[in-house]
Amino acid sequence: MLGRIIAVEFRLRMRELLTPLFALALPLALLFGFGLVPDADQPTDDLGGQALTEYMAALGVAVAFAILALMMMPGVLSDYREKGVLRRMRATPVKPSALLVAQLVVNAGAGLVSVVTLLTVGTAVFGTALPRDPAAFAAAALLCLGALLAIGALVTAVSPSARAGNALGSLLFFPSLFFAGVYLPYDKMPGPLRRVCGFTPLGAGLRAMRDAWMGHDVRISQLAIMALYGLVATVAAARLFRWE
Repeated sequence: MLGRIIAVEFRLRMRELLTPLFALALPLALLFGFGLVPDADQPTDDLGGQALTEYMAALGVAVAFAILALMMMPGVLSDYREKGVLRRMRATPVKPSALLVAQLVVNAGAGLVSVVTLLTVGTAVFGTALPRDPAAFAAAALLCLGALLAIGALVTAVSPSARAGNALGSLLFFPSLFFAGVYLPYDKMPGPLRRVCGFTPLGAGLRAMRDAWMGHDVRISQLAIMALYGLVATVAAARLFRWE
């Protein structure tokens, strides 16, 4: 039964192609926009010894995760609540929680597609090196995506309508991009601000993915921060989730 619900949610998402494409279009636009800068494939001290194309590919992964988890998922599920879909499902053998699980699976799948696409395009078009430590990169990416999806579920849990879900998701989305280094690269931030960024799920996730990409040891503290966000947000969402 869960498989059928996931398949239905996937088909519904594909009907609105502009929605999932946006999660990939913005990261690709960042990659192409900065990848065309002269010497973008050369390591630079301004980015901690990382090439601009590598930095933008890693940043694109983080942005895609944030769009899916904080902008898309809360709006969809809150709209279901507003239209009474969740309430009607409670009268059927299918538990409404299955719909939440289906949304998590669909968005997680979209996140993984974004990662593969950005890695493939970066390598094929700009000659971007793949992560030097693929296992650590995969672990960091999965924890980052899981933490953000859990936060997205929490946003959904407390949002009575699609408008409220979109508004609350946006309030989290744009500051998250700042702390991840979208507006100002992390390496150029003052020390105190960098420490604050490291305690946000997207900031910790991007730092861990960049470290793995450059072949540096990923800090256990960064992985622990993302895992803690995911755990706390999941427990809170389960307790606060409203079906009506």
